[in-house]
Amino acid sequence: MNRLFVAYKPTGISSNLFLSKLKRRYKTKKAGFSGTLDPFAKGVLLIGMGSYTKLFRFLNKTPKIYRATLWLGAKSDSLDTEMIEHVEILKEFNEDEVQSAIKSLEGSLEYEPPIFSAKQINGQRAYDLARAGVEFTLNKIKSTVYETKLIHYSHPFVTFEATVSEGTYIRSLGAIIASRLGVEYGSLSALERLSEGEFSYNGERALDIKKSLKIRENFYHGERDNLKYGRVLALDDLEIKEDGYYWLDNGSFISIINIQNAEVNYELGRIEC
Repeated sequence: MNRLFVAYKPTGISSNLFLSKLKRRYKTKKAGFSGTLDPFAKGVLLIGMGSYTKLFRFLNKTPKIYRATLWLGAKSDSLDTEMIEHVEILKEFNEDEVQSAIKSLEGSLEYEPPIFSAKQINGQRAYDLARAGVEFTLNKIKSTVYETKLIHYSHPFVTFEATVSEGTYIRSLGAIIASRLGVEYGSLSALERLSEGEFSYNGERALDIKKSLKIRENFYHGERDNLKYGRVLALDDLEIKEDGYYWLDNGSFISIINIQNAEVNYELGRIEC
Protein backbone atom coordinates (compact mmCIF):
# COMPACT_ATOMS: atom_id res chain seq x y z
CA MET A 1 0.00 0.00 0.00
CA ASN A 2 1.34 3.39 -1.03
CA ARG A 3 0.11 6.16 1.23
CA LEU A 4 1.36 9.54 2.42
CA PHE A 5 -0.35 11.24 5.35
CA VAL A 6 0.19 13.31 8.47
CA ALA A 7 -0.28 11.58 11.81
CA TYR A 8 -0.41 13.14 15.27
CA LYS A 9 1.99 11.55 17.74
CA PRO A 10 0.91 11.83 21.39
CA THR A 11 3.35 12.59 24.16
CA GLY A 12 4.90 9.74 26.15
CA ILE A 13 5.63 7.45 23.20
CA SER A 14 8.64 7.22 20.87
CA SER A 15 8.23 7.92 17.17
CA ASN A 16 9.28 4.34 16.39
CA LEU A 17 6.72 2.79 18.71
CA PHE A 18 4.03 5.10 17.35
CA LEU A 19 4.96 4.01 13.81
CA SER A 20 4.63 0.36 14.82
CA LYS A 21 1.08 1.04 15.98
CA LEU A 22 0.26 2.73 12.66
CA LYS A 23 1.70 -0.20 10.69
CA ARG A 24 -0.58 -2.59 12.56
CA ARG A 25 -3.60 -0.32 12.06
CA TYR A 26 -3.00 0.02 8.33
CA LYS A 27 -1.86 -3.62 7.99
CA THR A 28 1.41 -2.82 6.27
CA LYS A 29 4.99 -3.86 6.94
CA LYS A 30 6.75 -1.08 5.06
CA ALA A 31 6.40 2.39 6.53
CA GLY A 32 8.59 5.24 7.73
CA PHE A 33 8.42 8.76 9.09
CA SER A 34 10.23 12.02 8.56
CA GLY A 35 11.50 14.17 11.42
CA THR A 36 11.78 12.22 14.67
CA LEU A 37 9.85 13.53 17.66
CA ASP A 38 11.16 12.72 21.15
CA PRO A 39 8.79 10.81 23.46
CA PHE A 40 8.35 14.08 25.39
CA ALA A 41 7.08 15.89 22.27
CA LYS A 42 3.76 15.54 20.51
CA GLY A 43 2.40 16.66 17.18
CA VAL A 44 2.80 16.34 13.44
CA LEU A 45 4.64 13.30 12.11
CA LEU A 46 4.81 12.82 8.34
CA ILE A 47 4.20 9.15 7.47
CA GLY A 48 5.00 7.35 4.23
CA MET A 49 3.93 3.79 3.47
CA GLY A 50 5.02 1.42 0.72
CA SER A 51 7.23 3.01 -1.91
CA TYR A 52 6.33 6.49 -0.64
CA THR A 53 8.98 6.02 2.06
CA LYS A 54 11.50 6.91 -0.65
CA LEU A 55 10.00 10.34 -1.24
CA PHE A 56 10.63 12.19 2.03
CA ARG A 57 13.63 14.13 0.71
CA PHE A 58 11.56 15.46 -2.19
CA LEU A 59 8.73 16.81 -0.02
CA ASN A 60 8.25 20.40 1.10
CA LYS A 61 8.94 19.80 4.83
CA THR A 62 10.37 23.15 5.89
CA PRO A 63 10.08 25.45 7.67
CA LYS A 64 8.68 23.73 10.76
CA ILE A 65 6.43 25.36 13.34
CA TYR A 66 6.57 24.41 17.02
CA ARG A 67 4.67 25.52 20.09
CA ALA A 68 6.49 25.12 23.40
CA THR A 69 6.03 26.04 27.03
CA LEU A 70 9.19 27.08 28.88
CA TRP A 71 9.39 26.62 32.65
CA LEU A 72 11.69 29.38 33.87
CA GLY A 73 13.96 28.34 36.72
CA ALA A 74 13.59 24.57 36.19
CA LYS A 75 16.95 22.78 35.98
CA SER A 76 17.04 19.63 33.86
CA ASP A 77 19.92 18.07 31.91
CA SER A 78 17.41 16.95 29.29
CA LEU A 79 16.03 20.53 29.05
CA ASP A 80 12.51 19.15 29.58
CA THR A 81 10.52 17.73 32.49
CA GLU A 82 12.06 14.25 32.22
CA MET A 83 14.99 15.01 34.53
CA ILE A 84 14.00 17.97 36.72
CA GLU A 85 16.59 18.34 39.50
CA HIS A 86 15.76 21.70 41.01
CA VAL A 87 13.33 24.59 40.57
CA GLU A 88 14.42 28.12 41.39
CA ILE A 89 11.78 30.60 42.48
CA LEU A 90 12.11 33.70 40.33
CA LYS A 91 10.69 37.19 40.31
CA GLU A 92 8.05 37.82 37.70
CA PHE A 93 9.16 39.52 34.50
CA ASN A 94 7.53 42.29 32.58
CA GLU A 95 5.78 40.78 29.56
CA ASP A 96 7.70 43.13 27.26
CA GLU A 97 10.97 41.61 28.56
CA VAL A 98 9.74 38.13 27.75
CA GLN A 99 8.54 39.24 24.31
CA SER A 100 11.95 40.82 23.61
CA ALA A 101 13.87 37.69 24.65
CA ILE A 102 11.75 35.53 22.35
CA LYS A 103 12.05 37.93 19.41
CA SER A 104 15.85 38.06 19.86
CA LEU A 105 16.04 34.47 18.55
CA GLU A 106 15.00 35.46 15.05
CA GLY A 107 17.63 35.18 12.34
CA SER A 108 20.69 32.94 12.12
CA LEU A 109 21.46 31.27 15.43
CA GLU A 110 24.50 29.25 16.54
CA TYR A 111 24.13 27.16 19.71
CA GLU A 112 24.91 23.87 21.40
CA PRO A 113 22.34 21.11 20.88
CA PRO A 114 21.00 19.31 23.97
CA ILE A 115 23.14 16.41 25.20
CA PHE A 116 19.91 14.41 25.29
CA SER A 117 19.43 14.44 21.54
CA ALA A 118 19.51 12.00 18.64
CA LYS A 119 22.83 13.34 17.31
CA GLN A 120 25.41 10.62 16.70
CA ILE A 121 28.86 10.45 18.29
CA ASN A 122 31.06 7.67 16.91
CA GLY A 123 27.98 5.72 15.89
CA GLN A 124 26.11 6.18 19.18
CA ARG A 125 23.17 8.42 19.98
CA ALA A 126 23.99 11.31 22.30
CA TYR A 127 21.02 10.54 24.56
CA ASP A 128 22.27 6.95 25.09
CA LEU A 129 25.70 8.24 26.10
CA ALA A 130 24.19 10.90 28.36
CA ARG A 131 21.99 8.38 30.16
CA ALA A 132 25.03 6.13 30.63
CA GLY A 133 26.92 8.99 32.30
CA VAL A 134 29.53 9.28 29.53
CA GLU A 135 31.06 12.75 29.22
CA PHE A 136 31.20 14.19 25.70
CA THR A 137 30.97 17.48 23.83
CA LEU A 138 28.66 18.28 20.96
CA ASN A 139 29.71 20.70 18.24
CA LYS A 140 27.66 23.83 17.88
CA ILE A 141 25.05 23.87 15.16
CA LYS A 142 23.40 26.64 13.16
CA SER A 143 19.68 27.13 12.69
CA THR A 144 17.50 29.76 11.13
CA VAL A 145 14.64 31.07 13.22
CA TYR A 146 12.25 32.68 10.76
CA GLU A 147 9.61 33.90 13.18
CA THR A 148 8.79 33.74 16.88
CA LYS A 149 5.62 34.61 18.75
CA LEU A 150 4.76 34.94 22.42
CA ILE A 151 1.49 33.07 22.97
CA HIS A 152 1.07 33.37 26.73
CA TYR A 153 3.07 34.28 29.82
CA SER A 154 1.85 33.05 33.20
CA HIS A 155 4.88 33.17 35.45
CA PRO A 156 7.02 31.06 35.52
CA PHE A 157 5.64 29.52 32.30
CA VAL A 158 6.22 31.05 28.88
CA THR A 159 4.37 29.61 25.88
CA PHE A 160 5.80 30.57 22.51
CA GLU A 161 5.77 29.52 18.87
CA ALA A 162 8.81 29.31 16.61
CA THR A 163 9.04 28.84 12.85
CA VAL A 164 12.44 27.26 12.21
CA SER A 165 14.70 25.48 9.75
CA GLU A 166 15.06 21.71 9.74
CA GLY A 167 17.15 20.27 12.56
CA THR A 168 16.44 23.04 15.08
CA TYR A 169 16.33 22.00 18.75
CA ILE A 170 13.43 23.79 20.42
CA ARG A 171 14.63 22.74 23.89
CA SER A 172 17.83 24.68 23.22
CA LEU A 173 15.80 27.70 22.12
CA GLY A 174 13.99 27.55 25.45
CA ALA A 175 17.30 27.54 27.32
CA ILE A 176 18.50 30.52 25.27
CA ILE A 177 15.33 32.48 26.08
CA ALA A 178 15.90 31.81 29.79
CA SER A 179 19.53 32.90 29.50
CA ARG A 180 18.58 36.16 27.76
CA LEU A 181 16.20 36.88 30.61
CA GLY A 182 19.13 36.47 33.00
CA VAL A 183 17.83 33.11 34.29
CA GLU A 184 20.35 30.31 34.81
CA TYR A 185 17.98 27.44 34.07
CA GLY A 186 14.96 26.86 31.86
CA SER A 187 13.33 23.64 30.67
CA LEU A 188 10.35 22.85 28.48
CA SER A 189 7.21 21.58 30.16
CA ALA A 190 5.44 20.99 26.82
CA LEU A 191 6.45 20.73 23.16
CA GLU A 192 4.22 20.35 20.10
CA ARG A 193 5.08 20.33 16.40
CA LEU A 194 2.27 22.12 14.59
CA SER A 195 3.46 21.65 11.02
CA GLU A 196 6.27 20.48 8.76
CA GLY A 197 6.42 22.79 5.80
CA GLU A 198 3.05 22.60 4.08
CA PHE A 199 2.01 19.55 6.10
CA SER A 200 -0.29 19.82 9.12
CA TYR A 201 -2.57 17.31 10.81
CA ASN A 202 -5.89 16.63 9.09
CA GLY A 203 -7.16 13.34 10.49
CA GLU A 204 -4.63 11.13 8.63
CA ARG A 205 -6.23 12.01 5.31
CA ALA A 206 -4.25 10.58 2.39
CA LEU A 207 -2.23 13.24 0.56
CA ASP A 208 -1.89 13.58 -3.19
CA ILE A 209 1.77 12.84 -3.83
CA LYS A 210 1.78 14.86 -7.06
CA LYS A 211 0.75 17.98 -5.11
CA SER A 212 3.17 17.33 -2.23
CA LEU A 213 6.51 17.27 -4.05
CA LYS A 214 8.77 20.30 -3.67
CA ILE A 215 10.55 19.62 -6.97
CA ARG A 216 9.20 20.86 -10.28
CA GLU A 217 7.24 18.75 -12.73
CA ASN A 218 8.98 18.18 -16.06
CA PHE A 219 7.37 16.93 -19.26
CA TYR A 220 8.60 14.08 -21.43
CA HIS A 221 7.74 14.31 -25.13
CA GLY A 222 9.32 11.04 -26.30
CA GLU A 223 7.85 7.55 -26.50
CA ARG A 224 5.71 6.87 -23.40
CA ASP A 225 6.95 3.28 -23.23
CA ASN A 226 10.42 4.61 -22.42
CA LEU A 227 9.06 5.85 -19.10
CA LYS A 228 6.94 2.78 -18.56
CA TYR A 229 9.91 0.42 -18.88
CA GLY A 230 12.55 2.68 -17.35
CA ARG A 231 14.55 3.14 -20.53
CA VAL A 232 17.23 5.82 -20.97
CA LEU A 233 15.69 9.24 -21.57
CA ALA A 234 17.15 11.76 -24.00
CA LEU A 235 17.57 15.32 -22.79
CA ASP A 236 16.09 16.66 -26.03
CA ASP A 237 12.81 14.91 -25.26
CA LEU A 238 12.39 16.84 -21.98
CA GLU A 239 10.68 20.22 -21.85
CA ILE A 240 12.96 21.54 -19.08
CA LYS A 241 16.64 20.86 -19.70
CA GLU A 242 18.34 22.68 -16.80
CA ASP A 243 20.19 20.70 -14.13
CA GLY A 244 18.10 19.58 -11.16
CA TYR A 245 15.57 17.09 -9.87
CA TYR A 246 12.17 16.77 -11.54
CA TRP A 247 9.16 14.50 -11.50
CA LEU A 248 7.48 13.06 -14.57
CA ASP A 249 3.82 12.04 -14.73
CA ASN A 250 2.89 8.84 -16.50
CA GLY A 251 -0.68 8.64 -15.27
CA SER A 252 -0.70 5.71 -12.86
CA PHE A 253 2.86 6.31 -11.65
CA ILE A 254 5.52 8.99 -11.43
CA SER A 255 9.26 8.92 -12.00
CA ILE A 256 11.85 11.22 -10.44
CA ILE A 257 14.81 12.13 -12.60
CA ASN A 258 18.04 14.02 -12.08
CA ILE A 259 19.54 16.12 -14.87
CA GLN A 260 23.26 16.75 -14.45
CA ASN A 261 25.67 17.97 -17.13
CA ALA A 262 23.16 17.24 -19.92
CA GLU A 263 22.67 13.64 -18.72
CA VAL A 264 19.33 12.29 -17.55
CA ASN A 265 19.28 9.66 -14.80
CA TYR A 266 16.47 8.06 -12.85
CA GLU A 267 16.51 8.89 -9.16
CA LEU A 268 13.33 6.85 -8.59
CA GLY A 269 12.17 4.93 -11.61
CA ARG A 270 8.56 4.05 -10.85
CA ILE A 271 6.38 5.16 -7.93
CA GLU A 272 2.79 3.96 -8.21
CA CYS A 273 0.16 6.58 -7.37
